[in-house]
Amino acid sequence: MRFLILTLYFISFLHATPALANRHTNDNSQIADEFDQEFQAKEKNNDFDPFSGYNRVMTNFNDFFFINILDPASKGYKTIIPKPARNGIDNFFNNLLFPIRLVNNLLQLKFANSFEETQRFLLNSTIGIVGLNDIARDRFNLKAHNEDFGQTLGFYGIGGGIHIVWPILGQSNLRDTAGLVADAIINPLTYMSNRGYNVFDNMAQSYEGKALDIVNYNSFHVGEYEKLKKDAIDLYPFLKNIYEQRRKKLIEE
Repeated sequence: MRFLILTLYFISFLHATPALANRHTNDNSQIADEFDQEFQAKEKNNDFDPFSGYNRVMTNFNDFFFINILDPASKGYKTIIPKPARNGIDNFFNNLLFPIRLVNNLLQLKFANSFEETQRFLLNSTIGIVGLNDIARDRFNLKAHNEDFGQTLGFYGIGGGIHIVWPILGQSNLRDTAGLVADAIINPLTYMSNRGYNVFDNMAQSYEGKALDIVNYNSFHVGEYEKLKKDAIDLYPFLKNIYEQRRKKLIEE
């Protein structure tokens, strides 16, 4: 059990990967056609991939982990915990990620978004009962503005660099890897000694909290990854292109 908790800790940013962050549509053939066209158009720009051998191994490892460990754990969790409770847990953790969204919106000079994020945090932390209810969204139509430090670096013109697949973390690149480290430092869920706003009292609690966050989040998306990847002839370049194009789109927004 402790191995599972420790392993799930390292996927605390897995929301950035295609398996969890992308929303799969019902028209699988349309997705396949789109990616065939995009892959041919961009293939020349993605030729430089010095870690391709390693990346393929890690992609297969992550695929095994997701299908055989994370998804089954999420299915079991889903059968035990009712949806209203899972919604509350999801809202709670999303509310705690306010510092990441605020800082990166400010760094990208998105001041209106930063103000709305502050309003959301105050409303949800008080009227929303420590974030268990997303009052800001449901009553005041204030939606979250998800920005991370990888997007901030892209905003200032820093390219993604070499593509790299991390164990459990999934698809990434050098720019977004640096972004993950920066976001982890200001993430209240990451335990750091001598920091005044830690949510947890020690590292073990931080592991367990992040594991709960990941399993709870994935309980809403069980089966989506399997549906997505069934269109892939070659899994690694398929997921790589999804990731890179999605990140490009997020940075341009």
